[in-house]
Amino acid sequence: MLKKLERNAPCWCGSGRKYKSCHEAFDEKVIGYGLKGHMIPDREMIKTKAQIEGIRESSKINIAVLDYVAEHIREGMTTEEIDRMVYEKTTQMGGIPAPLNYDGYPKSVCTSVNNQVCHGIPSRDVVLKSGDIVNVDASTLYQGYFSDSSRMFCIGRVSEEAARLVRVAKECMEQGIRQVKPWSFLGDMAEAVHTCACENGYSVVREIGGHGIGLEFHEDPFVSYVAKGGTEMLMVPGMVFTIEPMINQGTEEIYIDESNGWTACTDDGRLSAQWEVTIAVTEDGHEILTW
Repeated sequence: MLKKLERNAPCWCGSGRKYKSCHEAFDEKVIGYGLKGHMIPDREMIKTKAQIEGIRESSKINIAVLDYVAEHIREGMTTEEIDRMVYEKTTQMGGIPAPLNYDGYPKSVCTSVNNQVCHGIPSRDVVLKSGDIVNVDASTLYQGYFSDSSRMFCIGRVSEEAARLVRVAKECMEQGIRQVKPWSFLGDMAEAVHTCACENGYSVVREIGGHGIGLEFHEDPFVSYVAKGGTEMLMVPGMVFTIEPMINQGTEEIYIDESNGWTACTDDGRLSAQWEVTIAVTEDGHEILTW
């Protein structure tokens, strides 16, 4: 439960204003939801305007990196070449690839091909061929702020079933985005994602979800895409998190590749697709910071 401050004390948000004229009414509203049994965010999950501006600046690099990948990705390219492009473009713009050495991860980007769900490790041995679908997941640290997004790419001539999965995965993310607004719940977003996937005959990965982001690469809350509306955490202005549902052709079950300890793959070997944005909850809706 949030602890209220003395009314004339400086506000916890760092605005320099008195608490009573800044966030007192906000806190009372949040606490009211908590008293009704809802999950409510800690103050550490709520970003200030200055912090969100920092995330925007980091996002500019991340967006430029994925734009650069989109311009150059092609049949015959190795995923190691994608990793090199991401590293060079990110550092050229003054950023640091956030995945590099994160918990021992060895590369600057994740490249997940076909039945790989996420955390595919770039390799000189993985050559993109016509018909492949690949998720490129880039994350940037810039002047103390993190951003994160991913896009799907269809290589050469892909099958209609692969192209459809990629389209629907993006639609699932977009349906989730539409539900992001203050004083609603992460479960509202999750249900929209899950409904879209199921109506199209697909499943949604349960074990891996989105996350808060900004001052750290991964922050609370965990963001599920299989929860029910009206459940999970209350969304309030200043929260920043990723929406990145992993949509599978077949079963939702996955396993981690024991050879590297990172790469998640579909249990049945069928295709998986994912798109990701970093999004901020605003006073009247949302702002997509990174795409």
